[in-house]
Amino acid sequence: MSRIGKLPVAIPAGVKVTVEAAAVHVEGPKGKLSQAYDDSVSFKIEGNEAIVTRKDETKVVKSKHGLYRNLLNNMVIGVSKGFSKVLVINGVGYRAEVQGNMLVLNLGFSTDFVAGIPEGLTVTADAQGKITITGIRKDQVGEYAAEIRKLRGPEPYKGKGIRYETEVIKRKVGKSGVK
Repeated sequence: MSRIGKLPVAIPAGVKVTVEAAAVHVEGPKGKLSQAYDDSVSFKIEGNEAIVTRKDETKVVKSKHGLYRNLLNNMVIGVSKGFSKVLVINGVGYRAEVQGNMLVLNLGFSTDFVAGIPEGLTVTADAQGKITITGIRKDQVGEYAAEIRKLRGPEPYKGKGIRYETEVIKRKVGKSGVK
């Protein structure tokens, strides 16, 4: 058995999971999500748990077993609690602000970066240089955070740039100028 795939997915109160022939639908207080799945796995709802089982023991099917279990778990967490990522901007004059459905970033270049906020995500920026990205789809939140971080990644000498809140930047010692 797959270590991840054999674990049941706990379904909290207020979340409804329905299984169709080729898709799983999850509905909760924060929204609705669906995921198509392969016929090599099957879903069974028992009380307040969902169990994913596989049809055979091939390597490809074993990997899909764990994949679909984790996708279902992320959907359940997303519609009940949601996901968020926090980015921190370090640097003199670096700032971010939300204008409508656009994120405007001043990152030390001659022009500002303007990034559109995808539908389904909520972005907030405060004066201390924190950008909070929230949404119900884990992959969408992570992908948008990675795109914003890529605009000006943190550099190791002064620590300027955009980093995740939990990320630790290893600092390097600069030139000393003495021979």
